[in-house]
Amino acid sequence: MNMMNSRFSRHTGLKNEPTPNLFVANCGPAVGMSFDNIESAFGIFGKVVGVHAADETGTRVIVCFSEVNAAQAAFKALNSLPCADLGGRIMHIRYSVLRPLQKVHKDVLFPVSLLASDLGIPGIYLVHDFITVEEEKRLLAEVDNRQWRSLSKRRVQHYGYEFLYETRNVDSKHCLGELPSFVSNILQKILSFPGLGGDQNKEMDQLTVNEYPCGVGLSPHIDTHSAFDEFIFSLSTAGPCIMEFRRYPEGTWCHPTASVNEIHEDSPLLSSNFTRKAIFLPPRSMLLMSGEGRYAWHHYIRHRKVNLLLQVDPVGEKAIRRSSRRVSFTFRKVREGPCCCPYKQYCDSQPECRNQQVKQNIVQSSLPLKREAVCPTDTHQI
Repeated sequence: MNMMNSRFSRHTGLKNEPTPNLFVANCGPAVGMSFDNIESAFGIFGKVVGVHAADETGTRVIVCFSEVNAAQAAFKALNSLPCADLGGRIMHIRYSVLRPLQKVHKDVLFPVSLLASDLGIPGIYLVHDFITVEEEKRLLAEVDNRQWRSLSKRRVQHYGYEFLYETRNVDSKHCLGELPSFVSNILQKILSFPGLGGDQNKEMDQLTVNEYPCGVGLSPHIDTHSAFDEFIFSLSTAGPCIMEFRRYPEGTWCHPTASVNEIHEDSPLLSSNFTRKAIFLPPRSMLLMSGEGRYAWHHYIRHRKVNLLLQVDPVGEKAIRRSSRRVSFTFRKVREGPCCCPYKQYCDSQPECRNQQVKQNIVQSSLPLKREAVCPTDTHQI
């Protein structure tokens, strides 16, 4: 994974002038140290205002103090010396400097959350390192040994039930069989996923595997309400991505009249009036979309090889480069009856509410200077 270029960089050469920020090598989650433990160990020298990943390796961090003298004290006590509070680990430390923000287009620089709690969308949950590196390798080997179906820009595999892109639904009467044994462990772990509440007994029976080449994304959509139950799980492997979410307010959205192939992320069919949020999905992380986040927020992945995004935490601007491919495993439960969700504006199972919304939009669009664009509910499903 070639994930981030932090706004913090370490001094090079002989220059190592004190700053409030320390670049600490041989330290991080990949070597058994959580950010909380690191903050606690360095906090004895002064107030720590943040601990951040320096890169994608998990073995280097940036420790930010509020005062330069606290950073100097930590540097003197810990650089190339064992730290008792971190199991005697010897860390290699340099002072870190903050690079100025690059000048980029305002639509490109956009805040991105690392945690679902920071995202603030009800029903969206994210668990990092849901599977191990070895489990990830086994999953990829299994699907690479099976036949892929080629779409226009990516390849897919379907298990349990085939997703029909023409209708954006499934044929519930045509079961392809049980889900493959190589995902049995994942299905078991899903049962204890946060956010399920009292619905742990709902076993997933449909799996779509998507392979996205570098630069290929996902058009904005909501998974069809009538096709799948509330809980949708998406496991990211092989590479990272930024997933964005859009919420269209009442009166600015209606169901599509255009075909799937006519719709893309910059389409005029998408209203420009929406709330926009984003979250970083690293490899081996599992995303759960449920409730409002599943039924009312469009999700998509931009068609770009590099995203310049503004991180929510103080690290600031980062260039997130997509890997050669990303493979997602999306687990769903095929719905057995109509959807009765409270998000009727987006629900294809409740046509009377949908038709009323369409009529409202038509009336609004006939008013001078008040024309509202039509936005799709589903395009290419994850």
